[in-house]
Amino acid sequence: MRDKVTVPAIKARKHGTKITMVTAYDAPMAHIVDQAGIDMILVGDSVATTVLGRPDTLSATIEIMIHHSAAVAQDQPRALIVTDMPWLSYHVSIEDTIRNAGRLVREGKAEAIKLEGGRKRLPMIEALLAAEIPVMGHLGLTPQSVHSMGGYKVQGKDLQAAQELLDDARALAEAGVFALVLEGIPDVLAQIITQEIAIPTIGIGAGPRCDGQVLVFHDVLGLTTNHLPKFVRQYAQLAEIATRALQQYSADVQAGTFPTDSETYHTHTEVARTLKSQFLTQTPDEKA
Repeated sequence: MRDKVTVPAIKARKHGTKITMVTAYDAPMAHIVDQAGIDMILVGDSVATTVLGRPDTLSATIEIMIHHSAAVAQDQPRALIVTDMPWLSYHVSIEDTIRNAGRLVREGKAEAIKLEGGRKRLPMIEALLAAEIPVMGHLGLTPQSVHSMGGYKVQGKDLQAAQELLDDARALAEAGVFALVLEGIPDVLAQIITQEIAIPTIGIGAGPRCDGQVLVFHDVLGLTTNHLPKFVRQYAQLAEIATRALQQYSADVQAGTFPTDSETYHTHTEVARTLKSQFLTQTPDEKA
């Protein structure tokens, strides 16, 4: 049995064995991810799009994140549980930020939280760290900023934008975040940031030279029918398998071949005979 993955253990993996992180939103998903030996489970605000079918992550609320984080924690995974702080849960004030993060830890059983944004988030990050709540950063294509970015577009493509992201990454690392997600940025910029900061980088659409990678559970396993970004690799097509299984189930029900006698509960013979005689209308075959 592997040891429980902790924040210090993740920090110690800088430039070491690659780190793996996969999203999960309930206990069965968490169990599967943990059984696979994944290092970190991200209870992402992507639950809004992946599970709830909404167009973006902005509708995820603190209550939704607490609910799904607690479901993931119910399985007591060995993986480190990192839960997203949803939009507007850390934007209004430091007091709100600490209160909301505290609820994710206390009620949602999160072991660390993740929030998006660079230097503008430093007051919130510093307050969270002072409250002993581990923080993972997130730079680049930050989905909570979809409207201000004009859509889901690769970030840091010109020199000025790249320098801004590098400065943000340095500031977050110096502030004390334990790891940094880099999403949707050019591979060379991710490589530079990974080289320049002392904490692990976790890439998603940021090339292979980060200290680790993260993907969405449903994307990896082929459970989504939506258009997938180019950085997603599907390792299975479970939606097709599930569809075929349910079609066979439906056919068996219609044909009367499910359930069989071995899949049915029975009572004592005398009790069954008495119940039948009192309540069931016998067919000609049964009378004979």
